[in-house]
Amino acid sequence: MGTYVDGRTSQNASFANSIAIPILVVDTPQLFGQIGLITDGVGTNPRVILKGTVSVQLPLALVGITVTIVRGTLATDPLVYSATSTFNLSILAPQVITFSADDFLPTITPQLTYTAFISSNLLGTIRVGPESFDGILVSD
Repeated sequence: MGTYVDGRTSQNASFANSIAIPILVVDTPQLFGQIGLITDGVGTNPRVILKGTVSVQLPLALVGITVTIVRGTLATDPLVYSATSTFNLSILAPQVITFSADDFLPTITPQLTYTAFISSNLLGTIRVGPESFDGILVSD
């Protein structure tokens, strides 16, 4: 059974349509959440459970939205999770994208930082909220 070590939340937007942040550069990751988990008291077999939500209003065209999570602060840091959803042009309402990811046996440093990014393969995508990113560190 795992023992709770730390948990954090990055809540950028709590409600639907509470923000309007355009994704201005095609296929370029844009930060939407970041957490730092303190590793004091971590035991053996550390693992991090990550989950989140990001909502976007899409342009009227076939569009692919990619969510990536890295261990670190830069889009080029070690990749923990990546998924792409493709939406067709008949979708008019904002789309809610949820995800769940795990990082098993990360290298332990005083703080584990995780950053969530979103990118779009087409201009006209707007982040509209809600947006949240959560993580829990457990170990044996």
